[in-house]
Amino acid sequence: MVLLAAMAFMAFRKGGISFEALIANREAIDAFVTEHRLLALLCYIGLYIAAVALSVPGAVFLTLSGGFLFGVAVGASAAVIGATAGATLIFLLARTALGEPLLRRAGPRAQQLAQGFRDDAFSYLLFLRLVPAFPFFLVNLVPAFAGVRLGPFVAATALGVIPGALVYAFAGTGLDSVITAQKNSFRDCLAVGHTDCRLAFDATDVLTPQLLGALVALGLLALVPVVVRRWRARRDAAS
Repeated sequence: MVLLAAMAFMAFRKGGISFEALIANREAIDAFVTEHRLLALLCYIGLYIAAVALSVPGAVFLTLSGGFLFGVAVGASAAVIGATAGATLIFLLARTALGEPLLRRAGPRAQQLAQGFRDDAFSYLLFLRLVPAFPFFLVNLVPAFAGVRLGPFVAATALGVIPGALVYAFAGTGLDSVITAQKNSFRDCLAVGHTDCRLAFDATDVLTPQLLGALVALGLLALVPVVVRRWRARRDAAS
C-alpha cells in the first residue's frame, strides 16, 4: 500500500498537499500504479473524498496528480467522483445536528451565499463550482441550510467540477517536466552549499492563462439563466 501511504502523506502533511512527497515517492507510486492500477485508482478516489470532506487545502494539486498518474480521462473522472462524493458528505452532514456548529464557523458569508441558492439553486451552484469565488467547503455547506435538494446539489456539483477537473488533469500530464526542473534546481542549490534549498510547486508552472480564462468563461455562462430570469421578472414588474 505504498501509494496510499505516500499520497496520504502528500494530502495531509501540514494541512495541505506536499509536492516534496510526490517527488520523494515518485518511483514507488509509479510502480504501484503500473502493477495495481484499479487499486491505485480506488485509493486515489478515497483520498480525494477524504481531502474534500475534511476541507484539506490542495485539491488542485491532487487533481494535477491524478492527471499525472492516470492520464487526462481517467484522472479527471476520478477527481470528479472524489470531489462530488466528498462534497455530498459535507452537504448531508450539514443536515444533521452537526450542521449548526459548521454554519457558525462559516461566518457572515454564509448568509450572502444562502440568498443566491434560494433564488436559483442549480445555476448559482453551477457557477460557484466553475468559478470558486467562495471556499469549496462553504459552497458544500450552505445549500443544505438554504433548502437545496440533494439531487440538484449532486448534479450541479458534478457538472461544475468536470471542466476544472479536465483542465487540471490535462495540466498534470505536464507535471513530469516540472518535477525534473525542480529536482535539478534543488541539486544545484545543494551543490553550492545553500542550506535553505527546497522543492516548490507553483500552479502557474503547468496552468496557462488561457485554461484558467476558459473556466471563468464557463462560469459566466452558467449565470446566464439567472440574469435572464431576473431581467424578465423586472420587465414583468414594470409592465
